[in-house]
Amino acid sequence: QVQVVESGGGLVQAGGSLRLSCVVSGRTPSPYAIGWFRQAPGEERLFVAGINWADTATFYEESVKGRFTISRDNAKNTVYLQMNRLNAEDTAVYYCAADEWKRPNVATRKLNYDYWGQGTQVTISS
Repeated sequence: QVQVVESGGGLVQAGGSLRLSCVVSGRTPSPYAIGWFRQAPGEERLFVAGINWADTATFYEESVKGRFTISRDNAKNTVYLQMNRLNAEDTAVYYCAADEWKRPNVATRKLNYDYWGQGTQVTISS
């Protein structure tokens, strides 16, 4: 059983910052490639940022480039999403997902991810 747990969401003013964390645990050998997705009310779940299993590749959705940074600490089985200069459009539930395939690049489609967390709410007040 693989578990994915996100944390770090909350309410922050526009222009502020938050750091999300994603911890993956379970019996399947790690590390996993990790993707962050977000889903606003009434919208589909969309890719935000990802990092491959070897920590050699990252990929960002266009609207978050230069504001969000994804990183990993394999010793802690944790991936972080540092989010700066947040705005109202960033309000959503953020989901962490683990991809168990050892790809050289970052998958951006939901179907490529095998395990999902329950999500953490991020709300930006204007």
